Amino acid sequence: MELRVLKYFLMVAREENITKAAELLHITQPTLSRQLIQLEDELGIQLFERKQHSIELTSEGMLFRQRAQEMIQIEEKIKEDFNHDAQHITGLITIGCGEALGVKYLSQIVSRFSKDNPLVKFEIITANSDTIKNNLDKGIVDLGLLVEPVDITKYNFKKMAQKEQWGILTKSDSSLAKKSLIKPQFLQTVLFVKVNIAITIKSTLQRSFKKYLQLFINSDLFSYC
Repeated sequence: MELRVLKYFLMVAREENITKAAELLHITQPTLSRQLIQLEDELGIQLFERKQHSIELTSEGMLFRQRAQEMIQIEEKIKEDFNHDAQHITGLITIGCGEALGVKYLSQIVSRFSKDNPLVKFEIITANSDTIKNNLDKGIVDLGLLVEPVDITKYNFKKMAQKEQWGILTKSDSSLAKKSLIKPQFLQTVLFVKVNIAITIKSTLQRSFKKYLQLFINSDLFSYC
């Protein structure tokens, strides 16, 4: 059963005249009559009661008209949906990011993009760089905002202009609290620090502070004193 034939049927049902319906459909009257007979044979029912100068729906034909209209409406809805998608971008974009200064810039990009593409939704997943990379590999996130140093050789990437700053938390009466800038050598007086941190940042701390601190590292956290 073709949608084209359903449209033929609906036109005849509306006009109640095969000749007039054929003219509106731009086909010959014999062709239209043959299509209707084939449709009735396919369904095994009589759709029309044929009279000398008109044609009317039978009770089965009335029920079939309702179903045919529903099918045509579905076809039109499908076409509308795909035509709409061709003109507007839709979908969900999942972004993995850490708590970094770049998030502010990212929010501005998302805001501008959303104004031009209001049908696109965004989902933000907060994680460290290693977890974000893992999620990228698994297809869980579409984009990742990573804090260097991080191995990005297998990804398409664009570096952001923002510079991230690291800091430390101390008591208000600590000598470090009075300094505007903390250098590695200042930490020689630190007795104990314990943090959970990504592997990529661990390696950076090892390189930066090895000269001044003794590091004790395991798989999940490290301490130095």
